[in-house]
Amino acid sequence: MINKTLVILVNWNSYALTRECLLSLQQVRTDELDIILVDNQSADGSGKQLEKEFPHLIYIQAPDNLGFTGGNNLALLYAIEKGYQYTLLLNNDTTVAPDFLTHLKQYLDAHPTVGAVQPLIYYSEPPEQIWNAGSYFLHFLGQPIIKNKTSANRKKNNQALEVEWITGCAFMVRTEILKKTGLLSDKMFMYFEDVDLSFRIRQQGYSLAMIPASKIWHVGGMSNRQKQKTAEGYVNPFVHYLNARNRIWLLKKYTPFYFFPTVLFYHLVYFSGLLIYFMSRLRWKKTTAVLKGIREGITDHLTHEFPNHP
Repeated sequence: MINKTLVILVNWNSYALTRECLLSLQQVRTDELDIILVDNQSADGSGKQLEKEFPHLIYIQAPDNLGFTGGNNLALLYAIEKGYQYTLLLNNDTTVAPDFLTHLKQYLDAHPTVGAVQPLIYYSEPPEQIWNAGSYFLHFLGQPIIKNKTSANRKKNNQALEVEWITGCAFMVRTEILKKTGLLSDKMFMYFEDVDLSFRIRQQGYSLAMIPASKIWHVGGMSNRQKQKTAEGYVNPFVHYLNARNRIWLLKKYTPFYFFPTVLFYHLVYFSGLLIYFMSRLRWKKTTAVLKGIREGITDHLTHEFPNHP
């Protein structure tokens, strides 16, 4: 095993954001760090541009746009093959504090029963506002929750907080665990894949934690928003398709039988409200996308085979 951490960034047509993230990573105070950049077949040439500008990177060119899951899985396979001790999935629209990785690594080193950790995540603007201070899951509703506040005492004393799932925005895992759990589900493309992997890690007997001493800043929402507003709004209908489908896949796999009635009722109300809203705004592409996602969520299911990308 290499006593190093591999940080994974996935780039897709996002030169400026990825560059800012890489520049912040250059300030990280550790020699025990490698960075791998996966370019998801960017149409704007940003992957090749970043490869030239940051020659110290490990660079992987994906054969197609494999989404968040497929792009990260290419690098996760590399991490397993090379034997990295820890692997960190990091969104390319983040910037990091110079000591963020030190705090995450120290906590994992000291707590062998913790399988994965995340930093305290702030918004890029305003930078003092918390975006994610730990994530939970309302099992009786089947609803993931992101906590956006943490106590002053906890931040002051740098107390770790046990959580139920870790956001894919900054997900640091013991690489060895992935041999047991499998990787991200390629089928999901993006959305809810972090909840799914978190649950599989916990099923192996490990806990998860948020480390408030470790800090990063997140722009957020860049992958699902179009630059120009259309009749369908800013968010691409494909996003609503993935959200609906993957949500149902997750619920089918992890809902205990005794919560099935409340989860079913909650989601009937949720999806009905969503469809009524889109139809009232004459957003027919989004309406169709949600209906397609619901249908495929019901008829198909979640799998976690080890991917075999070319």
